[in-house]
Amino acid sequence: MKHLILILFLYLITAQTVMADNLHKGFVDIKTIIPYIELDMRYFSRDNFVGERIDAYEANRCLITKETASALKKVQEDLSPFGLGLKVFDAYRPQSAVDHFVRWAKDLNDTKMKQKYYPDVEKKNLFKEGYIAAKSGHSRGSSVDVTIISLDNLQALDMGTHWDFFGSLSWPHNLSLTSEQRAHRMLLQSLMLRHGFRALKEEWWHFTLQNEPYSDTYFDFKIK
Repeated sequence: MKHLILILFLYLITAQTVMADNLHKGFVDIKTIIPYIELDMRYFSRDNFVGERIDAYEANRCLITKETASALKKVQEDLSPFGLGLKVFDAYRPQSAVDHFVRWAKDLNDTKMKQKYYPDVEKKNLFKEGYIAAKSGHSRGSSVDVTIISLDNLQALDMGTHWDFFGSLSWPHNLSLTSEQRAHRMLLQSLMLRHGFRALKEEWWHFTLQNEPYSDTYFDFKIK
Protein backbone atom coordinates (compact mmCIF):
# COMPACT_ATOMS: atom_id res chain seq x y z
CA MET A 1 0.00 0.00 0.00
CA LYS A 2 2.83 2.39 0.86
CA HIS A 3 4.42 1.74 -2.52
CA LEU A 4 1.11 2.45 -4.26
CA ILE A 5 0.69 5.74 -2.41
CA LEU A 6 4.26 6.76 -3.30
CA ILE A 7 3.72 5.95 -6.97
CA LEU A 8 0.47 7.92 -6.98
CA PHE A 9 2.19 10.89 -5.31
CA LEU A 10 5.02 10.90 -7.85
CA TYR A 11 2.52 10.68 -10.68
CA LEU A 12 0.59 13.68 -9.40
CA ILE A 13 3.75 15.74 -8.98
CA THR A 14 4.87 14.89 -12.51
CA ALA A 15 1.44 15.69 -13.96
CA GLN A 16 1.34 19.06 -12.20
CA THR A 17 4.81 19.93 -13.51
CA VAL A 18 3.79 19.11 -17.07
CA MET A 19 0.59 21.13 -16.74
CA ALA A 20 2.42 24.08 -15.22
CA ASP A 21 5.06 24.04 -17.95
CA ASN A 22 2.65 23.46 -20.84
CA LEU A 23 5.36 24.03 -23.44
CA HIS A 24 5.42 22.69 -26.95
CA LYS A 25 8.51 20.64 -27.78
CA GLY A 26 11.29 22.94 -28.94
CA PHE A 27 9.97 25.98 -27.03
CA VAL A 28 11.10 27.51 -23.73
CA ASP A 29 9.90 30.14 -21.32
CA ILE A 30 12.47 32.86 -21.89
CA LYS A 31 12.80 33.51 -18.14
CA THR A 32 14.41 30.08 -17.77
CA ILE A 33 17.16 31.14 -20.19
CA ILE A 34 17.44 34.86 -19.34
CA PRO A 35 16.09 35.24 -15.77
CA TYR A 36 16.57 39.02 -15.65
CA ILE A 37 15.05 39.94 -18.98
CA GLU A 38 12.18 42.44 -18.67
CA LEU A 39 8.73 41.46 -19.96
CA ASP A 40 5.89 43.72 -21.03
CA MET A 41 3.63 41.27 -22.85
CA ARG A 42 1.11 43.69 -24.27
CA TYR A 43 -1.28 41.18 -25.83
CA PHE A 44 -1.90 39.79 -22.36
CA SER A 45 -3.07 43.28 -21.40
CA ARG A 46 -5.45 45.89 -22.78
CA ASP A 47 -2.62 48.20 -23.83
CA ASN A 48 -2.43 47.16 -27.48
CA PHE A 49 -3.99 48.28 -30.76
CA VAL A 50 -7.11 46.16 -30.16
CA GLY A 51 -7.66 47.48 -26.64
CA GLU A 52 -8.34 44.14 -24.95
CA ARG A 53 -6.57 40.95 -23.99
CA ILE A 54 -5.96 38.87 -27.11
CA ASP A 55 -7.22 35.31 -27.56
CA ALA A 56 -4.81 32.54 -26.44
CA TYR A 57 -2.73 34.89 -24.26
CA GLU A 58 -3.70 33.35 -20.92
CA ALA A 59 -0.54 34.14 -18.92
CA ASN A 60 2.12 36.82 -18.72
CA ARG A 61 4.75 34.55 -20.23
CA CYS A 62 7.21 34.89 -23.08
CA LEU A 63 7.47 31.63 -25.00
CA ILE A 64 9.99 31.24 -27.81
CA THR A 65 12.02 28.58 -29.61
CA LYS A 66 15.15 27.42 -27.79
CA GLU A 67 17.37 28.71 -30.57
CA THR A 68 15.84 32.20 -30.42
CA ALA A 69 16.18 32.34 -26.65
CA SER A 70 19.87 31.41 -26.90
CA ALA A 71 20.47 34.18 -29.44
CA LEU A 72 18.65 36.75 -27.28
CA LYS A 73 20.80 35.73 -24.31
CA LYS A 74 23.89 36.77 -26.27
CA VAL A 75 22.32 40.18 -26.99
CA GLN A 76 21.51 40.60 -23.30
CA GLU A 77 25.08 39.68 -22.38
CA ASP A 78 26.44 42.33 -24.77
CA LEU A 79 24.21 45.01 -23.24
CA SER A 80 24.65 44.12 -19.56
CA PRO A 81 28.16 45.60 -19.01
CA PHE A 82 26.78 48.98 -20.07
CA GLY A 83 23.87 48.86 -17.62
CA LEU A 84 21.42 48.05 -20.40
CA GLY A 85 19.14 45.12 -21.17
CA LEU A 86 16.25 43.89 -23.28
CA LYS A 87 12.53 44.26 -22.81
CA VAL A 88 10.21 41.92 -24.73
CA PHE A 89 6.75 43.01 -25.92
CA ASP A 90 5.82 39.88 -27.86
CA ALA A 91 7.37 36.61 -28.98
CA TYR A 92 5.53 33.42 -29.92
CA ARG A 93 2.00 34.37 -31.01
CA PRO A 94 -0.67 31.66 -31.40
CA GLN A 95 -2.54 31.55 -34.71
CA SER A 96 -5.82 32.03 -32.83
CA ALA A 97 -4.45 35.38 -31.60
CA VAL A 98 -3.77 36.39 -35.20
CA ASP A 99 -7.34 35.34 -36.04
CA HIS A 100 -8.50 37.71 -33.26
CA PHE A 101 -6.61 40.55 -34.98
CA VAL A 102 -8.29 39.76 -38.28
CA ARG A 103 -11.79 39.77 -36.73
CA TRP A 104 -11.04 43.08 -35.02
CA ALA A 105 -9.73 44.66 -38.23
CA LYS A 106 -12.96 43.83 -40.03
CA ASP A 107 -15.02 45.70 -37.42
CA LEU A 108 -14.55 49.24 -38.69
CA ASN A 109 -16.59 50.72 -35.83
CA ASP A 110 -14.08 49.70 -33.14
CA THR A 111 -11.46 52.45 -33.18
CA LYS A 112 -10.95 53.07 -29.46
CA MET A 113 -7.15 52.66 -29.70
CA LYS A 114 -6.70 54.58 -32.96
CA GLN A 115 -5.23 57.74 -31.47
CA LYS A 116 -2.41 55.87 -29.76
CA TYR A 117 -1.60 53.09 -32.20
CA TYR A 118 -2.66 54.13 -35.72
CA PRO A 119 -3.54 57.86 -35.71
CA ASP A 120 -2.61 58.44 -39.36
CA VAL A 121 -3.92 55.19 -40.85
CA GLU A 122 -7.55 54.50 -41.64
CA LYS A 123 -8.67 51.24 -40.09
CA LYS A 124 -10.16 50.09 -43.40
CA ASN A 125 -6.64 50.25 -44.87
CA LEU A 126 -4.86 48.13 -42.23
CA PHE A 127 -4.97 45.00 -44.42
CA LYS A 128 -4.04 46.82 -47.62
CA GLU A 129 -1.06 48.56 -46.03
CA GLY A 130 0.19 45.36 -44.41
CA TYR A 131 -0.34 46.13 -40.74
CA ILE A 132 -2.74 43.20 -40.29
CA ALA A 133 -2.40 39.84 -42.06
CA ALA A 134 -3.97 36.40 -41.80
CA LYS A 135 -0.59 34.85 -40.94
CA SER A 136 2.22 36.13 -38.73
CA GLY A 137 5.85 35.08 -38.52
CA HIS A 138 5.45 35.28 -34.75
CA SER A 139 3.38 32.08 -34.92
CA ARG A 140 6.47 30.18 -36.10
CA GLY A 141 8.04 30.88 -32.70
CA SER A 142 11.26 32.64 -33.68
CA SER A 143 10.19 36.30 -33.99
CA VAL A 144 10.42 38.80 -31.15
CA ASP A 145 9.40 42.41 -30.50
CA VAL A 146 12.03 44.01 -28.29
CA THR A 147 13.54 47.27 -27.13
CA ILE A 148 16.48 48.32 -24.96
CA ILE A 149 16.07 49.50 -21.38
CA SER A 150 18.27 50.98 -18.69
CA LEU A 151 18.79 48.45 -15.91
CA ASP A 152 18.90 51.27 -13.35
CA ASN A 153 15.28 52.30 -13.70
CA LEU A 154 13.90 49.83 -16.31
CA GLN A 155 13.01 52.76 -18.57
CA ALA A 156 13.18 52.15 -22.32
CA LEU A 157 15.57 54.11 -24.49
CA ASP A 158 13.83 56.64 -26.72
CA MET A 159 13.27 54.94 -30.07
CA GLY A 160 11.15 57.70 -31.59
CA THR A 161 7.84 55.81 -31.34
CA HIS A 162 6.33 53.30 -28.96
CA TRP A 163 6.00 49.63 -29.83
CA ASP A 164 3.36 48.68 -32.43
CA PHE A 165 2.92 52.22 -33.73
CA PHE A 166 1.47 51.87 -37.24
CA GLY A 167 3.17 54.41 -39.49
CA SER A 168 6.36 55.41 -41.26
CA LEU A 169 7.86 56.83 -38.05
CA SER A 170 8.34 53.21 -36.98
CA TRP A 171 10.53 52.36 -39.97
CA PRO A 172 13.99 51.61 -38.53
CA HIS A 173 15.80 53.95 -40.93
CA ASN A 174 13.40 56.89 -40.80
CA LEU A 175 15.61 60.00 -40.99
CA SER A 176 13.11 62.42 -39.47
CA LEU A 177 14.02 61.27 -35.95
CA THR A 178 16.55 62.93 -33.68
CA SER A 179 20.16 61.76 -33.79
CA GLU A 180 19.74 60.18 -30.35
CA GLN A 181 16.68 58.20 -31.45
CA ARG A 182 18.46 57.01 -34.60
CA ALA A 183 21.47 55.97 -32.54
CA HIS A 184 19.27 53.92 -30.19
CA ARG A 185 17.68 52.14 -33.14
CA MET A 186 21.09 51.51 -34.67
CA LEU A 187 22.34 49.98 -31.42
CA LEU A 188 19.37 47.61 -31.23
CA GLN A 189 19.62 46.66 -34.91
CA SER A 190 23.37 46.08 -34.86
CA LEU A 191 23.24 43.82 -31.81
CA MET A 192 20.29 41.78 -33.05
CA LEU A 193 21.83 41.32 -36.50
CA ARG A 194 25.19 40.39 -34.97
CA HIS A 195 23.56 37.53 -33.12
CA GLY A 196 21.69 35.98 -35.99
CA PHE A 197 18.47 37.94 -36.43
CA ARG A 198 17.07 39.71 -39.45
CA ALA A 199 15.14 42.96 -39.19
CA LEU A 200 11.81 44.12 -40.58
CA LYS A 201 11.99 47.32 -42.60
CA GLU A 202 8.67 48.67 -41.26
CA GLU A 203 9.13 48.02 -37.50
CA TRP A 204 12.19 48.98 -35.45
CA TRP A 205 11.20 46.48 -32.70
CA HIS A 206 10.65 43.34 -34.80
CA PHE A 207 13.32 40.70 -35.42
CA THR A 208 13.28 37.10 -36.66
CA LEU A 209 15.96 34.48 -36.19
CA GLN A 210 17.75 33.87 -39.49
CA ASN A 211 17.80 30.09 -39.08
CA GLU A 212 14.27 29.44 -37.88
CA PRO A 213 13.80 25.87 -36.63
CA TYR A 214 10.13 25.87 -37.72
CA SER A 215 10.17 28.06 -40.80
CA ASP A 216 7.07 26.46 -42.34
CA THR A 217 4.95 25.83 -39.22
CA TYR A 218 2.37 28.17 -37.72
CA PHE A 219 1.63 27.02 -34.18
CA ASP A 220 -1.60 27.50 -32.25
CA PHE A 221 -0.99 26.27 -28.71
CA LYS A 222 -2.07 28.71 -25.98
CA ILE A 223 0.25 30.74 -23.78
CA LYS A 224 -0.60 29.63 -20.27
